[in-house]
Amino acid sequence: MASLPETCAAPLTMLSDEEQLFQASVRQFSRERIAPHVRSMDGDGTFRPDLLRELFELGLMAIDVRKDHGGQGGTFFQSVLAIEALSAVDPGIGVIVDVQNTLINNAIGQWGTPEQKKEYLPRLASASLGAYALSEAHSGSDAFALSTKAVAVGTGYHLSGSKSWITNAAEADIFLIFATVDPSAGYRGITCFLVNRDTPGLRIGKKEDKLGVRAASTCEVILEGVYVRGDQVLGETGKGYKAAMETLNEGRIGIAAQMLGLAQGALDYALNYAKQRKQFGKVISEFQGVQFELAEMATQIEAGRLLCYNAARLREANLPFVKQAAMAKYFCSMIAEEVASKAVEICGGVGFMKNCPVEKLYRDAKIGSIYEGTSNMQRLTIAKALLAASA
Repeated sequence: MASLPETCAAPLTMLSDEEQLFQASVRQFSRERIAPHVRSMDGDGTFRPDLLRELFELGLMAIDVRKDHGGQGGTFFQSVLAIEALSAVDPGIGVIVDVQNTLINNAIGQWGTPEQKKEYLPRLASASLGAYALSEAHSGSDAFALSTKAVAVGTGYHLSGSKSWITNAAEADIFLIFATVDPSAGYRGITCFLVNRDTPGLRIGKKEDKLGVRAASTCEVILEGVYVRGDQVLGETGKGYKAAMETLNEGRIGIAAQMLGLAQGALDYALNYAKQRKQFGKVISEFQGVQFELAEMATQIEAGRLLCYNAARLREANLPFVKQAAMAKYFCSMIAEEVASKAVEICGGVGFMKNCPVEKLYRDAKIGSIYEGTSNMQRLTIAKALLAASA
């Protein structure tokens, strides 16, 4: 890589040597180990256990967890690079890695006691998948209108209720469960609990049959008088709202990276197809109309990458990033749908077939504008930041 003058700031998309090597290794793993199984995992709606083990062995499930807690000692930005690279091949695998790194590990790393970090982070780094159980069937975008209750019993609590649309739930060993200790207190009663899968009363409900990202399981989690000790509270009692908000802000950068990778994967396939497909005696990449579409797709991706990387770099530098995270998620979710749709059109009838990768990417793209805060919620976050800054 060419060196920069000392007076110049590095471009957002310029990666260090370490970041380049890391990105290259994830891309190679994605091509060699994930790509051959994408279609079967999508069709079956399952994630291969052997691939999950390999993700752990490669250190991709605890990228920025400290080494003394069993992690790789990497950076949040490297997590973003990994999610992007994986999602270019299968966004379902990308979201599995995203939830583990940007939600589960981050929440415990920021809010856990030394004892909790010592107990849970090495497990999450080596073999245990985590699930972030916040959403409920009737709360939707109002994620904190929770009905799941935590009733004090001696020095612990009984958790009762159900959680809906929980990513990784089918395979997870560790759950972050959000429940309210005092419904009358509103969001001030919300508390986060660390719960092991084998805890009596916790069971996994139906596995959802989804439109896209089908390799990642999405299930109902049912809590029937689940007893948790007082030392299983993550953070403080009544501070679950704050913990969730801070964690979700980081998670939105991860979703932006997932959608960015998806869009890049769609463009790459469409570009290669356009260079091979012949019509009217020449390859379709020579037609100006196709060139215009490819140029627009590439420009949208570049803009999304700048937004995503900027939000990630701000978070890495411990600078304010909430507005930028919302912008990145909103924009990257939007362009993922547009780019995937155009890729299908460039591939024509082939692109509409199940055996064409862009067909799957088109289905996968829709979830980006829904989970971890809908696009409308991102617009509200951005608008509030703008109005506050102009007050």
